Amino acid sequence: MTLDPVIHPINRLTICAALNAAGAVEGDTRYEMKFARLREITKLSDATLSKQLGALEQAGYVTRFREYGSTRAKDTVWVTLTVQGQQALEGHLAALREIAGE
Repeated sequence: MTLDPVIHPINRLTICAALNAAGAVEGDTRYEMKFARLREITKLSDATLSKQLGALEQAGYVTRFREYGSTRAKDTVWVTLTVQGQQALEGHLAALREIAGE
């Protein structure tokens, strides 16, 4: 097992773990999490969360969807961990457990 360099930074690991734990994962039935809720769970600023989601999205680990409201302030951004992202997270966690001797 090897550590995943995309997920390894703590903020990205936290994001992936939070999405996975909440069940916001791509599958037969697609579940998503609101950006605002993910921000609350991870305790990251909007800018930091957006930047980290961009890196995860570029790697194919998450998807984002913007639901447009009547104004930009009323837009809702939905975030989902992809199947690829979930597999990467599981592999990364397994590598951490191996390193820890578990």
